[in-house]
Amino acid sequence: MNKRILIIGGGYVGLYTALGLRRLVRRGEVDVTIVDPRGYMTYQPFLAEAAGGAIEPRHVVAPLNRLLPGMRVLTGRVTNVDHDARRARFEPVRGPAYELGYDIVVLAAGSITRGMPIAGLAEHAVGFKTIGEAVHLRNHVLGQLAAAASTDDPAIRRRALTFVVVGGGFSGVEALAEMQGLADDALRYHPRIERAELNWTLVEAKGAILPELAPELGVWTIGALRERGVDVRLNALLTSAADGVAALSDGTAVDTGTLVWAAGGRPSPLAADSGLPVDAIGRVKATAYLTVEGIPDAFAAGDGAAVPDLTRPGEFTAPNAQHAVRQAKLLGRNLVAYLKGRSLKEYRHAYLGSVAGLGHHQGVAQVYRIRLTGFLGWLAHRAYHLAWVPTFNHKARVLADWALSGLFRREAVQLGGLEHPESDFQEALREHVKAA
Repeated sequence: MNKRILIIGGGYVGLYTALGLRRLVRRGEVDVTIVDPRGYMTYQPFLAEAAGGAIEPRHVVAPLNRLLPGMRVLTGRVTNVDHDARRARFEPVRGPAYELGYDIVVLAAGSITRGMPIAGLAEHAVGFKTIGEAVHLRNHVLGQLAAAASTDDPAIRRRALTFVVVGGGFSGVEALAEMQGLADDALRYHPRIERAELNWTLVEAKGAILPELAPELGVWTIGALRERGVDVRLNALLTSAADGVAALSDGTAVDTGTLVWAAGGRPSPLAADSGLPVDAIGRVKATAYLTVEGIPDAFAAGDGAAVPDLTRPGEFTAPNAQHAVRQAKLLGRNLVAYLKGRSLKEYRHAYLGSVAGLGHHQGVAQVYRIRLTGFLGWLAHRAYHLAWVPTFNHKARVLADWALSGLFRREAVQLGGLEHPESDFQEALREHVKAA
């Protein structure tokens, strides 16, 4: 009987592991099922550019069923794994839950947004981890500008033009930078709003931003943001978001119409809920061979796995796309070796460096000992991430988006109605009832 492989998660690890199996295993040798809540892989580093309008949102995602023909792609969630029985409980997007049987499981559920018990956070903030959130932020920023231009109330105007981002990592910095670029471009269509009226605040709990880069690059980025009018608050925590007012631990209170929570993530709770071995922060305990520690027929990699970093003894690999993709490619090969009774290989990869885009044709990059800032850093950021975009099709589409955004001004139309398309229809029905 063919071995049944269940891959939980369709992000970097899930997709690239499945692609590796397609290349290395002949059709019919294994039955592969991949489960993901959305049914597509999101290229996370381009979320900020999607929010800023430089890239079409559809070009930031890759549908799993298109990339993985011949494999079973299920849209929904695995809520529990009974590894002793080799069964997983699956909840589809519609219909009752049922069980999936398997012989080998790959835990690639990644991470989820890290929440905090902060008053008003759930009601007034938006995350920045999914393509839906990126599209919402783009519409929201443009909607705030339109609201400010359409009112004479100074308090409403001030609130609409105040933007706060919590989190000084890559997601937070890039989200703020791209939103600011979008807003600056859109101001030409709102002559009643002066650029100086826009207020941007970046809040970071630690004393530095972009921790994966060299400290001097973080310092340079702070200087570049402050030159653009961004109020960078270091060593500050968000203590409350009640009534839309961002209260900080340094005593600052900012009445804001836009609050973005980009304060990092935490491992998916699936492993811990299923009784699999996890470390103190909830990551699956993995070996250097990408197997689950002490558990046969189980593999894990990516953000949700504690994979030993053999290039830095005693440490674990960082939760980023670079490690996730490289681990997944090895994981595909190790799965084939495992099926055929061959020895597995250890994951060993020295960190190449990181890049960050800051909008306005600015960026920072660190690749080995090479450090770039400004325009060169921006070019390095785009070249680096383009190389990691899955499939030639998506690379071409992203390049086309960039070429068009270089030739023409970005679109500044607010399509918030797309998020709630039923509202106009429901309002029309209400009006009909009143008229009757």
